[in-house]
This record gives sequence, structure tokens and C-alpha cells, in this order.
Amino acid sequence: MLDALRIIDFFYAPDDPAREILLRHSYQVEKKALAIAAGFPQVNREIISCGALLHDIGIRFCAAPDIGCYGEDDYLLHGILGAESLRAMKLPDGEIFARICERHTGSGISAEEIRERKLSLPERDFFPETPEEKIICLADKFYSKSGEMREKTVAEIRKSMAKFGPGPLARFEELYIGLKYNRFVQGENK
Repeated sequence: MLDALRIIDFFYAPDDPAREILLRHSYQVEKKALAIAAGFPQVNREIISCGALLHDIGIRFCAAPDIGCYGEDDYLLHGILGAESLRAMKLPDGEIFARICERHTGSGISAEEIRERKLSLPERDFFPETPEEKIICLADKFYSKSGEMREKTVAEIRKSMAKFGPGPLARFEELYIGLKYNRFVQGENK
């Protein structure tokens, strides 16, 4: 399995403020994702742990000064840019983590939404597919990389997802309710 911290060290200097935010957020997502996966022995916890730490590796390429990122690209591209970076490294199992990067944004994004909203993404579906991708995508919704970085409630997540329309909210509900009733969620965060 990949050494996620070594990969993060490759892209982020020790004194980079974005590194500190990335690590704090990623460790929050990792803890939540592992808690969600606790009831399922068939889920690969190594993939979840490493994937949670790497899911936002591409933020450094984006223009998001509030989190210490001074790149040129639209923040919406951070998953794609992270995936491209991991693929370029030709790492063993790298494709698993590249897919996590590009499929975790929102609750997944459809080609139709990309086209209709003229989003700065390649026009194709970016939906989490594997159990590990779904768990990381869901866990990521509970934490932001800005502000207090506290755990959000499900109600707060629903309100945030609703701003993007019925499709993103419905996909969040499918992830949350679907995983919850399959015993992936170990406690309800109302």
C-alpha cells in the first residue's frame, strides 16, 4: 500500500500552510471514514485510510488563498488535478487513489450537471463507485478545510448540498441513508 504521508511530503513543504490544513482535514476525514466502515469486514481499511489522506492532494494547484493555496486553477478541479498527479507518479495501486480524488467532490457530479452549469470539469460523470470511494466521499462532507473545521451535522450538510440542486442533495441522501441502513454509519449525527 502507498505511504500517503510520503506522497503529501512530495507535494507540500513542511512549512506550507496548505499542508497543515490538508493534514488536519484529511485526518478528520480518515477518522470519520474508518468509523463509517467499522461494521463491514469486506471494506479495505488500508484503502480508506490512505485514500482519505490523499483525497485532497490536488488543492495546492488551485486558487484558494483562504486555505493557503495559491495555484491558478479553479478549486473545483482539485480532485482532477490530484488524480492526474497521482497517475503521473505511476505508483503501485495509484489508480485506486486517483479515482478517490476525482470522485469525492460534492456527492459526485454528473456530466449533465457539468454541462448545464458550465463547470470547469471534463464533461463526464464523477460518481463514487466502490464502497471505499463512497465512504470517503460521505466522510468528506462532514468537514470543511476552512473556518472552524468542526464536524458538521447532517442537517448542515443537507442544507449545503441543497444549494447545488436536487441532484447533489439526492446523491448525498443516497450515500448517507444507503450506508446508514447498511450499518456503515456507527451513530447518527443529527
